[in-house]
Amino acid sequence: MIFVAAGTQDGRELAGFLLEHGYRVTASVVSRYGEQLLERYRGIAVNDKPLDAEGLKDFLKEHGARILVDASHPYAANVSRNSMEACHCLGIPYLRYEREGTPVTYSKVFRVTSYEEAARKAAELGKNVFFTTGSRNLRIFKESPYLESCRLISRVLPTPDVISELTGMGFQPKDIVALQGPFSQELNEALFRQYEADVIVTKNSGQIGGADTKLAAAEAMGLPVVLIEKPKMEYDNIAGTFEEVLEFVQGHSEK
Repeated sequence: MIFVAAGTQDGRELAGFLLEHGYRVTASVVSRYGEQLLERYRGIAVNDKPLDAEGLKDFLKEHGARILVDASHPYAANVSRNSMEACHCLGIPYLRYEREGTPVTYSKVFRVTSYEEAARKAAELGKNVFFTTGSRNLRIFKESPYLESCRLISRVLPTPDVISELTGMGFQPKDIVALQGPFSQELNEALFRQYEADVIVTKNSGQIGGADTKLAAAEAMGLPVVLIEKPKMEYDNIAGTFEEVLEFVQGHSEK
């Protein structure tokens, strides 16, 4: 069995790709919504329960995993650390699938390495701060003393649990943009204009994460962007395409 940490769109597509090439695949997702998106791949096994380091080891051992393919979100450093630790412990090959980031040439992009630094920089750049970072870690921004006098607008998935999470943090409905991407440059511009954004806070999650159209929209409008850099990680093995993943799997397992 090939275990795929599939918390993103390309992670789910990669799990389906391996399944279609004749491998038994278990895809691990972070939500019921992610599980629903995998339903089109007939025969795929799905884990939707959170797995900490010990839980992951137990799951891999119990289900006879032969390889772990880490296609988690580029910013999910804990998932990658736990995955490598589990593989080292069990003697299972580990492979990181790493999507390509979006080249950044816009002069008003301010790179930061932490959410706390992003809060501080955003507060320096404007009062209406538009977040396109997803719902995770928004509490850091909501509770940041740097942003207490700012209006925080967040674009998130339109699922009940996410909306409930944000309202529980204190976000007002008028400051929640609940929409499912992808977003074109034109739609990004319209939203930034509608919410009178002074500054955009985002991540470089590559084209599949919409970083290209967000940056293009901000540049067209002259808006500053606070870009949270990906955590620096040293991976055991890394691949940049589905074909490279398949080649690695073929070299380390039988169907």
